[in-house]
Amino acid sequence: LIYHGYLGCSLLHPTVAISLRTLAAYRQSHRTCPWFSVQAQCKALCHLHDVQYSIVLSLTNHIYVNTQFSDAYDVYLEILHRVDSLIKAALKCDTQDWRLLTLCPCCCYKLDDEDNMTFEWLATIDGNNSLKRWLSSIYGTSPRDDSRTQCSDYWLHRANVDQFQLNGAQPHEVNPTDDWEDVVQSDSAPFNCVDHWQNAGPEARKHMFLVVDESGIFIAACRHRFILLVCDMVKSGEL
Repeated sequence: LIYHGYLGCSLLHPTVAISLRTLAAYRQSHRTCPWFSVQAQCKALCHLHDVQYSIVLSLTNHIYVNTQFSDAYDVYLEILHRVDSLIKAALKCDTQDWRLLTLCPCCCYKLDDEDNMTFEWLATIDGNNSLKRWLSSIYGTSPRDDSRTQCSDYWLHRANVDQFQLNGAQPHEVNPTDDWEDVVQSDSAPFNCVDHWQNAGPEARKHMFLVVDESGIFIAACRHRFILLVCDMVKSGEL
């Protein structure tokens, strides 16, 4: 099947196969529009082939289209990852922090006899709370551990981030010395940051962290807009 450009949806005796071009087109569509789901792609394919969306009839049972497509897409992504890993190993581009040290040509490379700058590398960090994930136990169900790990070297694992937790304190603990609202602003200031910017507020006021497991993502980028590192904000905000 692979030789002819198709990927089977099961290991043995597949009855449904997805073309590699379809999987590649969906990957790029999903990258540009994350809301374009597997279900939407499968509906489009069924319309193109003039078949019923919910099921595809086989000789023995009903095979659900979106499950078959999802399985084939997972295998396709794994193939791409392993091929990319082999290429990086052959080019000696798989050493620790290789991408981070060579990502941005302006920041990471230096010309011969180039003058030293006061700040040779400028980076910015910021978080976003759009990608929240609720605790699985919030609805009275049993907690479910997510054993999946990221294949990209962009992501920092939880264990690497947790080692920088301040004094082992919990994110929602109250700090009695927190006086962030007592900052005196000058009358000549064009606007009052304290009244408008609430990200640095006390964690006790952010009740969201009590009901969500992942409150968003936190990224680091250089001044040329290259993403350096990404991590999950787990039961916390912008620490």
